[in-house]
Amino acid sequence: MSAATKLLENRWDDSRAAAMSEPERLLYRSNLLGSDKRITNYGGGNTSTKVQQKDPLTGDEVTVLWVKGSGGDVGTMKLDGFATLYMDKLEQLRSIYRGVEQEDAMVGLLNHCTFDLNPRAASIDTSLHAYLPYRHVDHMHPDAVIAIAATRRSRELTQEIYGDEIGWLGWRRPGFELGLELSRFAAEHPNAKGVVLESHGLFTWGDTAKECYETTLDIINRAIEWFDGQLAGKTAFGGEARAPLAPDERRRIAARLMPEIRARIGQDERKIGHFDDSDAVLQFVGSHDLDALAALGTSCPDHFLRTKIRPLVLPFDGDVDAVVAGLDASIEAYRDGYRAYYERCRHDNSPAIRDPNAVIYLVPGVGMMSFAKDKATARIAAEFYVNAINVMRGASGVDVYQGLDEQEAFDIEYWLLEEAKLQRMPKPKSLAGRVAFVTGGAGGIGRATAERLLREGACVVLADIDEGALDGAKSELSKSFGADQVRGVLVNVTDEAAVAKGFVDAVAEFGGLDILVSNAGIASASPIEDTTLEVWNRNIDILATGYFLVSREAFRLFRRQKLGGAVVFIASKNGLAASAGASAYCTAKAAEIHLARCLALEGADAGIRVNTVNPDAVLRGSKIWNGEWREQRAASSKIGEDQLEEHYRARSLLKRSVFPEDIAEAVYFLASDLSAKSTGNIVNVDAGNQISFTR
Repeated sequence: MSAATKLLENRWDDSRAAAMSEPERLLYRSNLLGSDKRITNYGGGNTSTKVQQKDPLTGDEVTVLWVKGSGGDVGTMKLDGFATLYMDKLEQLRSIYRGVEQEDAMVGLLNHCTFDLNPRAASIDTSLHAYLPYRHVDHMHPDAVIAIAATRRSRELTQEIYGDEIGWLGWRRPGFELGLELSRFAAEHPNAKGVVLESHGLFTWGDTAKECYETTLDIINRAIEWFDGQLAGKTAFGGEARAPLAPDERRRIAARLMPEIRARIGQDERKIGHFDDSDAVLQFVGSHDLDALAALGTSCPDHFLRTKIRPLVLPFDGDVDAVVAGLDASIEAYRDGYRAYYERCRHDNSPAIRDPNAVIYLVPGVGMMSFAKDKATARIAAEFYVNAINVMRGASGVDVYQGLDEQEAFDIEYWLLEEAKLQRMPKPKSLAGRVAFVTGGAGGIGRATAERLLREGACVVLADIDEGALDGAKSELSKSFGADQVRGVLVNVTDEAAVAKGFVDAVAEFGGLDILVSNAGIASASPIEDTTLEVWNRNIDILATGYFLVSREAFRLFRRQKLGGAVVFIASKNGLAASAGASAYCTAKAAEIHLARCLALEGADAGIRVNTVNPDAVLRGSKIWNGEWREQRAASSKIGEDQLEEHYRARSLLKRSVFPEDIAEAVYFLASDLSAKSTGNIVNVDAGNQISFTR
């Protein structure tokens, strides 16, 4: 909302829409609207259409409401994300409604209105769509319109901008009563095209899907244009009090602070972090009005359900150590404030107090950090607070910004229906809230390990020196597990500065570290008299020094977080069993194993466990086995390269081949709480090899 604000683009394609059914056009419209966060945030808003369909029981044509179901996101949903309900049964609910004290009970009755046994649960917003006498309805949360709705004079400003074309309704919690209010408004204002809901959002409607979509865009664009005119030449948020630091410095400070915050809020439930230093955030956190506006809290219910009612502002004057030193007091003061808020507003039947820690942390000159149980939730919370910043910028620039009344905010945050939804959430996976750093992450064992950890809910940072392979691995794993869960960092494990930067980047992405899988590797084979110093040093540099460097960074992080940690080294059978013609490789692998033992001793007092997996002959997917090592091993056994896998299988006690997934399974065991009482151990995954027995 500035002079350079870009208007929303009409992306409706008549040729595409013409071939669609009415429900398909509803989905098309929904996805278009949800693709722009200025229109509505993730999971926010809903859309509907009323269509004629054949009743599967009677064969009669009936009117069916298609409306976004509970928990969906209009931008990414599919057709199965819509609830479908008989309109005649929804109308019958009016006759049994007895007032706001019965409002929550009405939600349960929506199940009795389900059309065609649709399993998608109807949301509390269903009545807001059902009782509007229009075929197509959009309910969005656009920043520009909420900026009007969140002002002290929101009713007057709505009239000034839209005249009688768009109406206004005072704040009311979403539910059956608001649905009836919307119905009365539509009956009393038949020429209106929509309505602004105080502190909430926008409703618009139309006779066709296209008309509804275009009305929604038009109303939002008019708000954007109005704000551009009103704010031209004005200084946002009272002007700049603290200039932003350079990008690299902001990221370095975030990586310093986030594990410290995580240490203090992650004792009961591990948290994943997200860092945002976008222009909108930097303008707000560096402004004179930061403290005053942040204390007022957010306005839209969708905002504070994700972000809590207000953020924690951390004072920062350039001294990061001072911020860290003050974290205990800052975080405890926030908790005390949240507990007081709960006690002031609670009812006799309110759910127990939830996590009293802040979700959003604001640092002047640096940016915003958010923490939640998983990366997607942390990222989305940050996106919602950016929406809130945009609202505050507009509202405070034209009038007095006001957050939602504290009691109203509490009643939504601790709504019994919201609590019931939380209780239905699936049990977290075993590594939920954990962050893993996997070196050699683009290779066969590294990728298999990353996939195994991702399947258990971990966030994974792939570290590798091969940029092309790294990009490929990251892309494939992101497709399977979601882009939020996977990051890639280009790291040469023999370069001290590169290792340190890799960990800074990882921590700035996820907020901390819980698991290190040290897996980067090479292999070489030659008689001692033919082994060059360069080959010897390369083995030691990667397989010993590299493991030392990444372990040192991980230990520093683990100790700062005070949450324990798990380190797993991928060594080799050759670290225990001598092999002729491979002295450099075997010696370096033996050093790995002994380093792991030393680290197990050093880390025990901090709950840091260090264990080792010893593979043997993992040919499939391995970069090591694609080069000279394969040729040399085949030559030393006097067999062809194509016979190697069978040779190793036959040599093993169990007569079985070993695959990357087998190593990954051992890593998962040692990284997870399944082995919480194990450290300093070696697990051989080699199908049995007597010379590498650990006893």
